[in-house]
Amino acid sequence: MRNDARGNARPATCTHQLYAPVETEARPPYVGRSMNTFFRAVLSPCIGICSLDDDGLCSGCHRTTAEIARWSQMNDDERLRLMETVLPERESRRR
Repeated sequence: MRNDARGNARPATCTHQLYAPVETEARPPYVGRSMNTFFRAVLSPCIGICSLDDDGLCSGCHRTTAEIARWSQMNDDERLRLMETVLPERESRRR
């Protein structure tokens, strides 16, 4: 395990960035001051090498076509499970 930029433990084989730090500033019309909201969005594991192999897995991100298609409907917990557990296991088996 190694730590990412935020100090979270990640598998040593994982090369994908997990979170996109996003800062938004909202100014409600009834409040004269700004309010900062911080949240993190789980990034896609896509690295732009999109080609399915004989096993039906993408050669770039190691996802199935069903996982790729469903990515935008997955919640953060599902995405993190794939990014932190499933995809690194698949990647290590393919080496």
